[in-house]
Amino acid sequence: MTAPGPDEVRAALERIRAGRGFVLPHHGLMAAALPELHAAYEAMYRALTLDPRHLAPLARESVWLAVLAACEEPVGTHHLAKFRAAGGTDDHAQALFRLAAWAAGASRYAVLDAAWGAHFPSAPIRGAYLDGARALLPPLDERLARICLAAVHTACDQQWGLAAEIEAALTLGVPEAELAEALSLTIWPRGVNRFVRAAECWLALIRAGCVPASGAFRAWAAMPDQGPMTLKRA
Repeated sequence: MTAPGPDEVRAALERIRAGRGFVLPHHGLMAAALPELHAAYEAMYRALTLDPRHLAPLARESVWLAVLAACEEPVGTHHLAKFRAAGGTDDHAQALFRLAAWAAGASRYAVLDAAWGAHFPSAPIRGAYLDGARALLPPLDERLARICLAAVHTACDQQWGLAAEIEAALTLGVPEAELAEALSLTIWPRGVNRFVRAAECWLALIRAGCVPASGAFRAWAAMPDQGPMTLKRA
């Protein structure tokens, strides 16, 4: 393929600036050297983060803030502007930051649950974890908080906490599509592999009968042989 010329690179970057209000260095690198990747990247970015899907604007930007905080990720401050534009307040943001910090302790609860859970039959470890988060919610609605926490656990690759939050969210009546969108947002800052593992976690919960599932999700769960390719020895 013919390499793009200077005018094409400048035009591509100006389109990004006009659409987003900013340009990042990797945009120029792709525009100059990897134009096919750049085109696919922009299409995915729009579908994943800009085009309306299932979450309301404030809910989506709440997920973004929680994920970025949990990942200690300074890139993405444009989401602060989007959060404000969607009606986000300082109190709302502080609640999201509290939840992101709380989620960091889920790995401790996971160890306690595995090692000592049987010693606390009247006070389940998972229940203690979920109850602890409730104290940090105001002014957030619990359904939104559970969506945000599920996304945080996906981004941080914490399967125990993710399973607890998926189950809690669906029990509260969170629509499957909204929860799926929240988990998918982590693809951008953390990569697809963590989203793959989050899907595996959800799939296992459906198959175990731990969470309700719509017809479409039951069809997904019924499909056999979902997993990594098995290599045969020569």
